[in-house]
Amino acid sequence: MESRSNLLQSLSRREMLCSAPGLAAVRRLGAAPASPEARPPNLVVVLADDQGWGDLSIHGNTNLSTPNIDSLGRDGALFERFFVCAVCAPTRAEFLTGRYHPRGGVRGVSTGAERLNLDERTIAQFFRDAGYATGAFGKWHNGSQFPYHPRARGFDEYYGFTSGHWGQYFSPQLDHNGTLVRGRGYITDDLTDHALSFIRDNRRRPFFCYLPYNTPHSPMQVPDRFFERFARFEPGLRARDPRQEEIPMTRAALAMCENIDWNVGRVLKQIQDLGLAENTIVLYFSDNGPNSWRWNGGMKGRKGSVDEGGLRAPLLIRWPGHIRANTRISRIAGAIDLLPTLADLAGIPLTGTRPLDGRSLKPLLAGSEEGWPDRMIFSLQERKISVRTQEYRLDNEGRLFHMPSDPGQDRDVSAEQPEVAGRLRQAAAQWAREVLPGVGPDDRPFPVGYAAQTLLPARDGVPSGGIERSARPPNCSFFTKWSRPEDRMTWDIEVGQAGDYLAEVHYACPPGEEGSLVEIEFLGSRVQGRISRPHNPPLLGAREDRVPRLESYVKDFRPLALGTIRLPGGRGRLVLRALQVPGRQVAEVRYVSLTRKR
Repeated sequence: MESRSNLLQSLSRREMLCSAPGLAAVRRLGAAPASPEARPPNLVVVLADDQGWGDLSIHGNTNLSTPNIDSLGRDGALFERFFVCAVCAPTRAEFLTGRYHPRGGVRGVSTGAERLNLDERTIAQFFRDAGYATGAFGKWHNGSQFPYHPRARGFDEYYGFTSGHWGQYFSPQLDHNGTLVRGRGYITDDLTDHALSFIRDNRRRPFFCYLPYNTPHSPMQVPDRFFERFARFEPGLRARDPRQEEIPMTRAALAMCENIDWNVGRVLKQIQDLGLAENTIVLYFSDNGPNSWRWNGGMKGRKGSVDEGGLRAPLLIRWPGHIRANTRISRIAGAIDLLPTLADLAGIPLTGTRPLDGRSLKPLLAGSEEGWPDRMIFSLQERKISVRTQEYRLDNEGRLFHMPSDPGQDRDVSAEQPEVAGRLRQAAAQWAREVLPGVGPDDRPFPVGYAAQTLLPARDGVPSGGIERSARPPNCSFFTKWSRPEDRMTWDIEVGQAGDYLAEVHYACPPGEEGSLVEIEFLGSRVQGRISRPHNPPLLGAREDRVPRLESYVKDFRPLALGTIRLPGGRGRLVLRALQVPGRQVAEVRYVSLTRKR
């Protein structure tokens, strides 16, 4: 259950005090050790977004080449049966906590359902408290407003975006430590640039660098130099049912995966050039199955499915001198195992956390599979549950499949193995009783006042009247078709620190439609302002898309300062409305911004 307001406040204050770069290291370690070998191992964790198990050449895909990612498995270990969640935010939560995502309040991927409860302790908090410099560069997807923001969850440095997807990959607007900034160049390259700077700046102390890319998630945008060789490519390996495959989508995804590989190569080169390779653990995985029907080893399902193809993902990990080269691990493992494994490898005790669902994989990495017990890994998506053991998968309809002989889940063997089927059905029912009570509607408000500035994006608001979203997927959408005084945009917020706030609306308005008087109201407090200047930026994204998108196109919105509003503490509905509409429309809205005045 999510914490109440006073817990929010105490957590946020503590995290803000601890978030200054280097504070934990100065407190715990003092001066940096003279040699890398004398200190704990560095960590670099790379997470791809919507990259399937089959999107690597090391797994047998001859449609593309991923030599840098493959090198991690050649020089270290490759897990043959590694399982994540069916969609993005749940996998990220399980990596961060070592616990199944429903236990931490993660119910979905947008409009606040992706938030990780504040009483969950993250892997970054453990490593930061042990003296590590911590940085995250990419797609966060476990909460946007402080204290859900990565800077309040253990990361000294953050650069990227916090929602589930982004609408433009070339020089987009991004978040740098809670402030909106303009990115430089293609987003995956830009995120890598910031990670490289972080590694270089912290090379003399232990660091934990988390690099959660947002590709090959749609929209399908990739630089020409990566796309050119795939522009007319006819894949030799096809989806399990080739009739389902959209070849233009496959081409774009393959190009994006090769771009990821190039960037992973840049990270590995920097680690080598800085003399850190021998003392740096590099781990690579992905967050769910592929985002389109393409080659995936003949497995059933894709992203969003709790079948094998929606859940099986790459996991490669390298630590020279500690993990033997070309290690192949056949035992099943999952995202829930990564926190206890990395903490164990680094010698960090996991104290002050709730019971973990994951276990340390260190014995497997050391080459000792003998005596490793069989286990069950549970998966949940929209109340659909499947269970995986070493040999079997029980699907969400209660059918049983023997995975070594039937990786495509074509033949139900529950009648032949009634004892196994019964045992797994009983386990699934028990697990459902544990976790499903936390999966219902999300009643948590959006916190305001726990950082100097709070952004309330359209994705977290509710439109009414004639107002619509710019696209059905909410994450990077904006509000449009605002034309009448009875139209409303509302945000369910909780103000943690009462006081005076500068209220701004990030808007777009074509010439000839300016002049509307708008108002923000919260628990009886009001502030008004007039949209006196037109601002009519173009929609961005269509020119760079390789295939048509579902996500919203984006614009560069202009902030309009309405003035100061006195926000009382507590929970209520923040309402944005128009009092006067002289033209045919009011404006389009991307954010409401509330900045605490001292």
